[in-house]
Amino acid sequence: MLASVGGKQRGNAPDIAFGAFLILLAVVALWETWALAIGNASDMGPGYVPRALAWIIMGFGLAFVTSGLRATHRSLPRFDLRSFLMVLLSLAVFALLLPKGGLALATCATLACSTFAVSGFRWRESLLFAVILTTFTVLLFVNGLGLPLAVWPRW
Repeated sequence: MLASVGGKQRGNAPDIAFGAFLILLAVVALWETWALAIGNASDMGPGYVPRALAWIIMGFGLAFVTSGLRATHRSLPRFDLRSFLMVLLSLAVFALLLPKGGLALATCATLACSTFAVSGFRWRESLLFAVILTTFTVLLFVNGLGLPLAVWPRW
């Protein structure tokens, strides 16, 4: 995957890996929407937009892989189990709290869990970010888009 040109190792491994992930995601989306009718631009079928987005994602993936292959050498960072587990935990907390705890509590709890994914976090900045992001989330999804989500807990 990483080439050696003129004695120098080339290839940005994170960009190549991300591009490969995007390509795989696009292939799965194309596979899953294969049976849906496409239609045309004036009469779109149910598969039109998902397939169009899949092709766009694949294009971005190819761009990442191409630029990664041309870039100077950069290896993949080491896998951090703590960060991975905290991000998974934050997703689980959001999924479990949203139905009964409301959007505000679920968002704050998710941000609290994800804060522990990095070492050296600062409480003040984390709390400020949580308040701002929770406010924005409620305004966007409940007020702006009108989704029928409870903002506060319904115990």
